Amino acid sequence: MPQRSTNVAESILAAGRADAPAVLYGDRVLTHGELRTAAYGWAAELLRHGPAIGDRIGVFSENSPLFIAAYLGVIRAGLCAVPFQIDCSDAALKRIVTSMAMRQIIVSRRFLERVRPTAEELGVELLTEGDSPDFRCAKMGLSPQPPLSELDPKHDLAAVMFTSGSTGEPKGVMVTHRNIQSNTDDILHYMRFTPQDRVMTVLPFYYCYGASLLHTVLAAGGSLVVNNRFMFPKKVLDEMEQKQCTGLAGVPSTYQILLRKSSFARRKFPALRWLQQAGGRLPEAFIREILQAFPDVKLFVMYGQTEATARLSYLPPDRLEEKLGSIGKIGNNLPGTRLEVLKRDGTPVRPGSDEIGEIVATGENITRGYWDDPEETRRYFRDGKLYTGDMARVDSDGFIFIVERARDFIKSMGNRISPKEVEDVLGEMPEVVEAAVVGTPDDIWGEAVRAFIVTVRPGQLTAGEVHAYCLERLPNYKIPQYIEFLPRLPKTAAGKVDKERLKNNPV
Repeated sequence: MPQRSTNVAESILAAGRADAPAVLYGDRVLTHGELRTAAYGWAAELLRHGPAIGDRIGVFSENSPLFIAAYLGVIRAGLCAVPFQIDCSDAALKRIVTSMAMRQIIVSRRFLERVRPTAEELGVELLTEGDSPDFRCAKMGLSPQPPLSELDPKHDLAAVMFTSGSTGEPKGVMVTHRNIQSNTDDILHYMRFTPQDRVMTVLPFYYCYGASLLHTVLAAGGSLVVNNRFMFPKKVLDEMEQKQCTGLAGVPSTYQILLRKSSFARRKFPALRWLQQAGGRLPEAFIREILQAFPDVKLFVMYGQTEATARLSYLPPDRLEEKLGSIGKIGNNLPGTRLEVLKRDGTPVRPGSDEIGEIVATGENITRGYWDDPEETRRYFRDGKLYTGDMARVDSDGFIFIVERARDFIKSMGNRISPKEVEDVLGEMPEVVEAAVVGTPDDIWGEAVRAFIVTVRPGQLTAGEVHAYCLERLPNYKIPQYIEFLPRLPKTAAGKVDKERLKNNPV
């Protein structure tokens, strides 16, 4: 086997057969050979400007061949890619560019005028597609083989990825070459991707989960079907069928919308062999519906954080029904990653007990911390370990069950309530697409349970019907005191429910 490059983009780009499809984007097909050429072109262009290893280069684009080639090209050049959330505010754009001393941003034509005023104000150079949308380096007269920079894969940054912002202001996470390589190896170990895998991609690549698909599928020599139209689920499903996708990855809302707002569960996808779900807990009722609709398809329920590059654990599909609600086992659930569940005194919780502790992770996928935020870095990254902030218990077989993020518990009349437990019950109602539960200040309860619900059709449920349903399934103190119906739940750029916004301004 040839020696793997210390530059992770080089390893990812080298994997696919030159004439095999790498990216399917509408009617276009970009082969692995063409992707290599495009990425090398971006690397060569950036190296012409004489940057230093680790200089930050912005990437501002929707999911597209441009994003993939530019992102991998930046990393291939030994520089640090900073993918922007395309709906970020002007203030956030300025803050990120300034804090990272960014001199260049690669931007798609679609967003060129959106970014230009900020770039001109801050003196940042904008680079965009050439005459050809995939930016063929041959058109630029550049060498497709720029010299590799000497770098330290354990220390030098490949990217700064932003957290989803589901629990506050997004933070930039410093991701090294070794982090990406380790996490890619971990995911490939259990997903067993092959060059025949063709993955429907609806998650944004600027989100760590979407980026992990980019890394792993291309590293296996497979192909990405890029679809940016999830607001039209039928079109996504049609393309999955037409292009014979073998896999689909989503966050909870992806599957909740597909199951309640489309024909997903009634359709046949002959090539489909796996589904991935991460980015939060999918209510158990929806998992059961998926298992019933696709009994021959493997469903991988996974757990991760941006601070761990992407993936921390997974629940083997053959244990899903037996261990429904678990994220995987303590110890080395993945080859390069170790999970513990520790109490406040630093000792492990006893398996099979009611003890609750914090999930703590170690491994080469654990990142260097937060960009320009030493205080938060010290808080969550200690002694080579990542303290996730997720509270969990461990069953007698060593399987981990998340109870709630420490900051999300509702404290009502002296009781600690997990919003997930209430959301699971609400999710059992067939009329419910999505539900989110938060705590709201209350003079009597301290914090009262407040539920926001999206139904399949407006007006299908009343607050009284929801209350009655919960009354049969939950103790009194866990029943929502306030029930509101919304046309949709506010989401972060990664598609997660934005609970901070629900607490402060749900409309």
